[in-house]
Amino acid sequence: MRASFAVFAALLAAAGASPVPELEARQSGNPFIGRSLLVNPGYSKKLDQTRQAFLSRGDQTNANKVKYIQEKIGTFWWISNVFLLRDIDAAIEEARAAKQRGENPIVGLVLYNLPDRDCSAGESAGEFKLSQNGLNRYKQEYVNPFAQKLKAATDVQFAVIVEPDALGNMVTSTSAFCRNARGPQQEAIGYAISQLQASHIHLYLDVANGGWLGWRDNLGPTADEVKAILQKAGSNARVRGFASNVSNYNPYQDSNPPSYTNGSPSADESRYANSLGEALRQRGLPSQFIIDQGRVALPGARREWGEWCNVSPAGFGQPFTTNTNNPNVDAVLWVKPGGESDGQCGMAGAPQAGAWFDSYAQMLVQNAHREIANGANNGGGGGNPQPTPTTQPSQPSQPTPTSNPGNGGGNCASMWAQCGGQGWNGPTCCSQGTCQAINQWYHQCL
Repeated sequence: MRASFAVFAALLAAAGASPVPELEARQSGNPFIGRSLLVNPGYSKKLDQTRQAFLSRGDQTNANKVKYIQEKIGTFWWISNVFLLRDIDAAIEEARAAKQRGENPIVGLVLYNLPDRDCSAGESAGEFKLSQNGLNRYKQEYVNPFAQKLKAATDVQFAVIVEPDALGNMVTSTSAFCRNARGPQQEAIGYAISQLQASHIHLYLDVANGGWLGWRDNLGPTADEVKAILQKAGSNARVRGFASNVSNYNPYQDSNPPSYTNGSPSADESRYANSLGEALRQRGLPSQFIIDQGRVALPGARREWGEWCNVSPAGFGQPFTTNTNNPNVDAVLWVKPGGESDGQCGMAGAPQAGAWFDSYAQMLVQNAHREIANGANNGGGGGNPQPTPTTQPSQPSQPTPTSNPGNGGGNCASMWAQCGGQGWNGPTCCSQGTCQAINQWYHQCL
């Protein structure tokens, strides 16, 4: 087996046990090194609508960005209910086909079907309820077949993110609903980890994001919660590390963090990997991370760090890279498929969670990380670039203006594009919609 560091799930057989001993390495190295994150054709198909929208307006520049994303950018596959277990089979087939083409892929999967999941927000409530035998059903109907499919495909490498948001709710939620769910959810996650033990399966337990758990007072309790979950998995269980910023909008590295991060040691996700990583190491736990940059809020987009739903304006972030400039971080990559709604909240017109939100996808393309534009202009290529730090205030990528005969024949910005703001030198009229001030640096056609 080629990659993957033995990362050690915490041991402690009993509450009164001595400090956690270190486990002998079963695996070695970063599982993403020398591999590409598998492209998800289902997600690429959804982007056909987005590309067509740009082509219909004569916007070839942004249409080319979409095409580059469809063909070159890998994303994780979300297995968020029992029905979607079939997508694991499709992912395995795609990985084998990629290997036949001479590629060396790793399949990214999100295990996300915890009973009473999303207990605090409710936008992504799942199919299992603890009050209706949900814990047993989760194990038997979801985790067991999930694990069986992966264990049978020994020729394919998998990176699996385990249960987004669960640990954040365990640490911070004060609602009776979440508190009552905590023990059974710990057991459920521990069971999932125990069933997914194989040298070609690399597990990353979700640890929310720096804005949620990265405050100094939360770091210790978060590491303690991780230890409790890994104890449930058993003394022989191992995980590679942790996933952060899944489905959120925090930048990986920010040279000038916004004021709402003041006082936090985790002002960006790279710093969160360091601050939480230290708390984990103090408890004898793993300290490697992967960080989602599928969607990144533009400077000034959020008034508060806790804004998480269809944040606008935002753009596609840094695509897959293992050149992370941080020894605690295995990879920066895309977990949340940009364009799928977070719920009926945030940007106007948002549909229910998981539904396609094409106007949002168009905005992400127009404000995409410059590697997307460079790749589209150069005809593809992918690669493994260095991550680009975010600065604030900074300007988003300028969309290609389209001619608007109804506005004096001048060049005007397209729908969802920037049309003004401090330091803006581009078009200040809109070919569709009206130019509205989002903040002092960013005005948008809406």
